[in-house]
Amino acid sequence: MIRKLVYLFNPISGTARKGTLLKKIEAATKVQGLYFELLPTNAEGDYTGLRKKIEQENITDVIIIGGDGSVNQVTGSLRGCVIRFGIIPAGSGNGLAYAAAIPKNTDKALEIIFKKTSKKTDAFLINDHYGCMLSGLGFDAAIAHNFATQRRRGLATYVQQSLKHFFKASAYSFEIIINGSSFFTEAYFISIANSNQFGNNVTIAPKAKLNDGLLDIVIVQKMNKARLPLTVLKQIRGNNPLQYFTDAVSKNTVLYFQTDALTIKNPALAPLHIDGEPCQTSGEFSIEIIKDCFELLQP
Repeated sequence: MIRKLVYLFNPISGTARKGTLLKKIEAATKVQGLYFELLPTNAEGDYTGLRKKIEQENITDVIIIGGDGSVNQVTGSLRGCVIRFGIIPAGSGNGLAYAAAIPKNTDKALEIIFKKTSKKTDAFLINDHYGCMLSGLGFDAAIAHNFATQRRRGLATYVQQSLKHFFKASAYSFEIIINGSSFFTEAYFISIANSNQFGNNVTIAPKAKLNDGLLDIVIVQKMNKARLPLTVLKQIRGNNPLQYFTDAVSKNTVLYFQTDALTIKNPALAPLHIDGEPCQTSGEFSIEIIKDCFELLQP
């Protein structure tokens, strides 16, 4: 089958740099002799027209020029289409791209796209809301809600907001239910990870894989707040082993386990983010993996 590529880009972000980036992508794709189009992303996430185009014109690849929010929106909207997705990282975190070993360098990202090697990639549902990277309840979601209102994005702003929220952070009450068993905990945050990181190569779930049919759950339980930064750093560095989910709930400050489905009751209405984007919270979340949800071009 003849390859036909659609590149999706955000028309209103980083106009000067974006123009240079698009020219580079256009030139490189022409050298490969591939059919391609450059199309703008849709702010409302409505890709009905693109879905029809894929079916009618036999589009084979949709390449997302953007960050995790764009990847979430496009892969979720086009779920079920028989295509490959690619990523040219251009966001503030790029967590899914980095988890898939897709580099930020545009030339190297394009090399991966042109090689046409793809792998099945999982996604997940939280109360029927689609996610493909990492979602969270509590402290990190509060940061995501605030981060979304900032004029400047990037790691420096994220760190700034993290420090700001650290001093007023409090633990939330949760009930975790898996396969009919449950436990209660007070926790600063819960991460539900398909990829292994928050973004910017900050790894929160070091054992997570994009295609293992499992979600990595990280629960940072209530503790003396002075211990919190070192405890989270220990998790980021991969020093906490995987556990069975009910093991040592009372004595471990961080619980780290894997499952394909769980329920989280959230009576304190801790805030929620899905793939870094703030979302409406709920008193209860039903969470499940979507095995082999889409094809992703990657090394």
